[in-house]
Amino acid sequence: MSSHYEAPIREPLVSGEKSYHDISLDVGAPVLGKANKAWWIVFSIALAAFLWGVGCIIYTISTGIGVWGLNKTINWAWDITNFVWWVGIGHAGTLISAVLLLFRQKWRMAVNRSAEAMTIFAVVQAGLFPIIHMGRPWLAYWVLPIPNQFGSLWVNFNSPLLWDVFAISTYLSVSLVFWWTGLLPDFAMIRDRAVKPFQKKIYTLLSFGWSGRAKDWQRFEEVSLVLAGLATPLVLSVHTIVSFDFATSVVPGWHSTIFPPYFVAGAIFSGFAMVQTLLIVMRKVSNLEDYITVLHIEYMNKVILLTGGIVSIAYGTEYFIGWYSGNPYENYTYLSFGAATGPYWWAFWALIICNFVVPLTLWVKKWRRNIMWTFVVAFIINIGMWFERFNIIVVDLSKGRSPSGWAMFQPTFVDIGIFIGTIGFFFVLFLLYARTFPTIAQAEVKTILKSSGERYKRLRSEGKTLEGAATDKRTSSIDTFSGEPQHKHSGEIALLVDRLGAFDPKTEKKDDLQKINGIGPKSALHLNDMGIYSYVQISRMTKREYDLFDSITGALKGKAEREDWAGQAKKLLNE
Repeated sequence: MSSHYEAPIREPLVSGEKSYHDISLDVGAPVLGKANKAWWIVFSIALAAFLWGVGCIIYTISTGIGVWGLNKTINWAWDITNFVWWVGIGHAGTLISAVLLLFRQKWRMAVNRSAEAMTIFAVVQAGLFPIIHMGRPWLAYWVLPIPNQFGSLWVNFNSPLLWDVFAISTYLSVSLVFWWTGLLPDFAMIRDRAVKPFQKKIYTLLSFGWSGRAKDWQRFEEVSLVLAGLATPLVLSVHTIVSFDFATSVVPGWHSTIFPPYFVAGAIFSGFAMVQTLLIVMRKVSNLEDYITVLHIEYMNKVILLTGGIVSIAYGTEYFIGWYSGNPYENYTYLSFGAATGPYWWAFWALIICNFVVPLTLWVKKWRRNIMWTFVVAFIINIGMWFERFNIIVVDLSKGRSPSGWAMFQPTFVDIGIFIGTIGFFFVLFLLYARTFPTIAQAEVKTILKSSGERYKRLRSEGKTLEGAATDKRTSSIDTFSGEPQHKHSGEIALLVDRLGAFDPKTEKKDDLQKINGIGPKSALHLNDMGIYSYVQISRMTKREYDLFDSITGALKGKAEREDWAGQAKKLLNE
């Protein structure tokens, strides 16, 4: 648990007048409520890209990988570029969450869930490319270390490609457990707030019997720390092993001892950029601006600056060693004078501009805290890191030791389609995840609310006591109808307000609900306690909302429907 003291000079990590109840409502709203227009627009675009990719994969499998732009010299190109790109993105997610947890960083609370989910979904995309590249994906199980049906024929354990299978599957398993463990308190929150019986049963199963006891929290923190301790070195080892695919070969430009740390730094760099992209999209789509603040964006940009600097040093080192070696073959590698002026010059300069020049703009604080510019920079970095992998693979293979084997690579529409399909698949999975799982760790955000919440920091700066500041009349007052604690119906209230629309006091006027026949002072007070203040909200009531209102109040059932509150509200609106 975090301390309730924080230096006043620090900006709040939770903006707005938030209480513990508000956090539960805001984090649970995307799951318990209906998807908004922004979510449907983004989901439709992602689904269209995914379906296009599925069509290209079906065409590839039915025709053969000859439909790709491969040739006798460059038999690894677009597919392995995409594989390494997705692996790099995936390997940063768990590292971000694990390292920030080990260092007890409070700003982790808003970014860890998206980073962990990104890991799972990116590794899924990466795994697709080796399977498709086999040409016969139904024989993918041959890469597993088991004797096949033809006898005791084992896989080649000396192959770096097999090391990838072990490393990535291990990393995926640990990341999945780490992600799921962190979700348990949030599953329990959704379980307790769910109104629909089927939804409640699903989240009851997913929460693994979480009760919120002190023993549960103790085990939760112990397991989280152990998994974070396992995941951190595992991230470093996994991308090091991916670099061995290249470093253990004798291809000029690949046979380099700098590749392991270089690949790890590049993975973290690209991973932070992708997390930044996701956070900026999700804060808008899921209305989480109060929890994913400009301060979080700035912190992420500082890490991008650090890792981008490490990658830039690696670029300079590779360029210098290629020149200093005096080896003529090194002049045709991906970071050389030949690459900068040769037929793939456009890919070389895209790499330099996207990964070195553009990130330098984040040194300016005004731009570092600008949401739109940050999104543009993160998007450009994702493009640049793809070009880095493209340069490593295609440029180095295009000109080998024998001029007779020199060749150029041209991607086909199938190559491009499959890649776009995996991007669509990634966002489809992430958007569906955002509608079924909480994208913010609400239990952990609550632990920093008193130290980093804007409301509590303001009270502290005014010299006021925090005693009783956490009290919320919506959860601690007595129900005006039944005399029971109001939090008993909090899930139903949240659902009712979601259906009728939230009241915004900044832009809307509070109406006198007692003008509606059947709504007296007591009923008006109860409606206000639930967040219903206007005729517009009342006018949206149908049979479904009337029944839900009766379920909450438990008194005078059917009264609101019989007296047609919605019809009366519409007449009052037209007056």
